[in-house]
Amino acid sequence: MPKPRQQFLCNQCGSVHPKWYGKCPDCGTWDSLESYQAPTEDKHRTSVDRTGTDPADGAQALTLDQIDTETVNRISTGIGEFDRILGGGIVPGSTTLVGGEPGIGKSTLLLQVAGVLGHRTESSRPISVLYVTSEESARQTKLRARRIGLQATHLRVLAETNLERILHQVRQHRPDVVIVDSIQMIYRPDLPAAPGSVTQLRDCCMQLVYYAKTTATAVIVVGHVTKAGTLAGPKIIEHIVDTVVYFEGDRFHSHRIVRCVKNRFGSTHEVGVFEMTGDGLREISDPGSLFIHAHAQPTSGTLLTAAMQGSRVMVLEVQALTASSVIGAAKRKTSGVSNDRVSMILAVLEKRCDMRLAADDVFVNIAGGVKVIEPAIDLAIALAIASAHINRPVAPGTLAVGEMGLGGEIRPVPQLQARLKEASRLGASQAIIPPIGPDIPPLNGMAIHEIRRINQALAAL
Repeated sequence: MPKPRQQFLCNQCGSVHPKWYGKCPDCGTWDSLESYQAPTEDKHRTSVDRTGTDPADGAQALTLDQIDTETVNRISTGIGEFDRILGGGIVPGSTTLVGGEPGIGKSTLLLQVAGVLGHRTESSRPISVLYVTSEESARQTKLRARRIGLQATHLRVLAETNLERILHQVRQHRPDVVIVDSIQMIYRPDLPAAPGSVTQLRDCCMQLVYYAKTTATAVIVVGHVTKAGTLAGPKIIEHIVDTVVYFEGDRFHSHRIVRCVKNRFGSTHEVGVFEMTGDGLREISDPGSLFIHAHAQPTSGTLLTAAMQGSRVMVLEVQALTASSVIGAAKRKTSGVSNDRVSMILAVLEKRCDMRLAADDVFVNIAGGVKVIEPAIDLAIALAIASAHINRPVAPGTLAVGEMGLGGEIRPVPQLQARLKEASRLGASQAIIPPIGPDIPPLNGMAIHEIRRINQALAAL
C-alpha cells in the first residue's frame, strides 16, 4: 500500500499545495495552509463501484432537450420564515449549511424544524427525520425537545460522532431529512486527523453531500463560526453545499435574523426574523416596529432609515455618537454597518461639508443588532453623525434614505417607494430622500424632502 502523501490545504479557498507557504499562492491569504493527508484511493467512488460494477451503468450525458424540467417538490418545514430563506422549503437531495455564534439558536431552530416535519405528511406518507447530535447525548436532546414542547412521532435521534456509523443508520432507516449537529465533531476513523481538522471537515462534508445527491435525501449540517463571524473550517465546505444560512443578531437580544448567503435553488436576498422565547424560536412574519424605539425626548444622533432585506422592508434606527479624543488616536467603532463605509462617509463630511471630525471618536450603531450592508443607509448615517457632532436632535419620526457619493451627491436607491410606504405605515412623519419624481404613493401625510446633495440635508438640521 503506498504511503500517504502529505499536502497542505488552504482553509480559505480549498486549494491543495505540495508544500507549506506563508501565503496561499491562489487566494493570497496569510497563514491559511494546514496539513492535509492526501487519500491513497479514489474516495469519490461509491460502495457499488468498489464491488466491480461497470462504470457504464452510471449517469449518461443528455442534451438540454432531454432533461426533465419539472418543478422539484419541496418539503415545507411548516415554519414560514425558514421556508422563506430557503426559497419555499427544503429541496430533496440538497445539502444546507447553517452557521452562527454559540448559543444563538441554531440547534433550537433545527430541532423545531425536525419536530414539525416529524408530524407532517408528504403525498399521504409521513416525513421521517433523523436528528444526529454529535455534541449532546440523546437524553439531553430529548430534554431540550421537551422544554420547547416538541412531540414528533417520526423523529429519530442519534447521538454519534463516527461518520461510518451515522451513514449506516441513515441507510437503515432511510429518512427524508437528516440533520447533523454539528459537522465539527464528526470524524472518519480511517483518516489520521482529529475531528474538526481540515482533513476531517472536508471529507466528512463531501461524503454527506454525495449521499444526499445519490439518494435524494435532504441533509442539513450545523457549522461553527470563528471570531470573525465566518464559518469555521475550509472555505471548500461552503463551496460544495447547496445552501449556506447564517444566524445574525446579538445573543443578548431576543430577536434573531436568519440570512441566506448562498442558495442554488432560490434567491440569496431573503431573511427570516425570529424571536427567542422560553418555548424556542417564534417566527415574526411582520417585524414592523421591532427595531425602532420611541424616545421620551428628542436625542441627537438618532434617526430612522429603511433597509431592504430581500423582498422585505425593515425600518431601523441609526445611532451615532461623537466625542473628543486624544489627538492622533481617534477611534472609529461601528456595529451593524461596514467600518470602511463609515470611514468614507466621514471623509465626505470633512471634505464637502467642512465638519472637523478627525480629532473626534465616532461611534455608529444599528439598534437591535441588525447588520446592513447596502449603501442605501449612507444618508441616514451621515445625518446621524452630523446631528451628534453639532449636538442638535433631528425631529422625531424623521426617515433618511439614500446612497452618498464621494462628491457629496445623493444617489437614488432601488425600491424607494416600498421603503416610504412601510415607513409611513409605521408612523414616520417626514422623509429625506433623493429625487423620486412625481409618482409618489399616498403616504398618510408624511412630508417628503427631496435633496440632491448632502449639504441640503445638513441645512435642515
